[in-house]
Amino acid sequence: MELNVYTDKKTVALEFSKFLAKIIKERDKVHIALSGGSTPKIVFDVLASSFKDKIDWAKVHFYWGDERCVPPTGAESNYRMTVAHLLSKIELPETNIHRIKGENDPNEEALRYSKLLDEKLPHVDGIPQFDLVILGMGDDGHTASIFPHEIQLWDSDMNCEVAIHPDSGQRRVTITGKIINHAKTVALLVTGAGKSEKVRIITQRESGYEAYPASLVNPSSNELLWFLDEDAASEIS
Repeated sequence: MELNVYTDKKTVALEFSKFLAKIIKERDKVHIALSGGSTPKIVFDVLASSFKDKIDWAKVHFYWGDERCVPPTGAESNYRMTVAHLLSKIELPETNIHRIKGENDPNEEALRYSKLLDEKLPHVDGIPQFDLVILGMGDDGHTASIFPHEIQLWDSDMNCEVAIHPDSGQRRVTITGKIINHAKTVALLVTGAGKSEKVRIITQRESGYEAYPASLVNPSSNELLWFLDEDAASEIS
């Protein structure tokens, strides 16, 4: 794994945006799984303001690593957040946007999105492959929408599963470890002091680290990059 530590959230967002722009420039077509959360929101703002005319967006196909089972207009929708902060501000063909339909029945949508990934993504060794999967990490060590109490979903044979939030009971559709660890590159964007303990435990492989889904992010390509601010990295020796 490669640890990149920057001063604050805004610098994390800027440096990650530079990294993303480089990946897009180097390839003819780019398939990217997006994440929700506060840090990606800042990334989307930076991309929309500083990289709007520097990236050939027609080459980019956007997907989502997870989505809450709410309508696309709902306040909790990852899709809605991405539209507001990025998609509405760049020239991207509608056909390049592949959202998880949170308004559908969760189990049916997990199957539909699994099939969509099979159809849209290139296959390597029989498994759909993203060029880049962007992930965040919760204070509890979850990533995508795979939480510690359902860590077994990581090893599912399916491309997507239905997860349940441990507190709210809200259902979410999420990609699984099969898809995440098969990506060409995986980037974990983690900011804030509230994440520092889990960042330390996971990156330093301390006792019990395997209990946290984010510890299972280990792409077969060995292309795993962490983008951290100083607060999130404060406990790393």
